[in-house]
Amino acid sequence: MKIMFLGAPGAGKGTQAEVVSEALSIPAISTGAIIRSAIKQGTETGLLAKTYTDRGALVPDDVVVGIVKERLAADDCRRGFILDGFPRTLAQAEALDAMGIELDLVLSIEVPDEEIIDRMGGRRVCSGCGATYHMKYNPSEKGERCERCDQPLTVRKDDAPEVVLSRLAGYHKETAPLKDYYKAKGILKMVRGQERVEDTTDLIMKAVGIEPKA
Repeated sequence: MKIMFLGAPGAGKGTQAEVVSEALSIPAISTGAIIRSAIKQGTETGLLAKTYTDRGALVPDDVVVGIVKERLAADDCRRGFILDGFPRTLAQAEALDAMGIELDLVLSIEVPDEEIIDRMGGRRVCSGCGATYHMKYNPSEKGERCERCDQPLTVRKDDAPEVVLSRLAGYHKETAPLKDYYKAKGILKMVRGQERVEDTTDLIMKAVGIEPKA
C-alpha cells in the first residue's frame, strides 16, 4: 500500500505512521526527519532548510520534492510506503502525481488547534536517531533518553509556542486544502485524534483495514 498521513503539526502523524509501518512491513518516510538530519549534518540543503524551519516556515517545494523523489527510489519502497509530512502543498501533491506515484489512501488526523499547542509543548525528539516522543501521550520508557539508541531527548526549536502558532497558520493556508484534493480522488479518510495514542491507533487501523491483534 501507498499511504499518506495528513494533519496539523503535532497531530500524531509520525507516531501513527510508525505503527502502521510495523503492521504492514513497509517503510514510514518522514520528510521532517530527513530535513532535520540534513540540518544536523550541516549540508548545503540542510543549511538552506534551516533558514525556513527556524522561523516555522515551510521548506520550499523544490527542495522537499528532490529529497522525497530520491528516497522513494530506494529498494525498500517497492512493496509500498507511508508518507509523513509530504506532500504539504498542492504543488507538492501535483509533483507526486507527476512522478507517476498514485496513493491508495490518505489519512487525515483531525485535532483542534488548542490541543495541538498543548501537545507540542511536551514533544521530545531523539538527538541521535530522530525518534519522537511526548512527555504525556507517548513517553520514553527511559525518561529523557531514547528507548532505541539511549541518546538524550531534546525540545525542537519549532515546538516553541510562537513558532507553533506560525506553523498552524501555515498548515491551514498551505496544507489543509489537500483534504479537498484527495477527497476528489476518493482516497481521503478522516480520523479524529484522541487523547490516548492507543485510541487513535485503533481508529487508524480500522481506517487502513488492519485487523486488531488478538
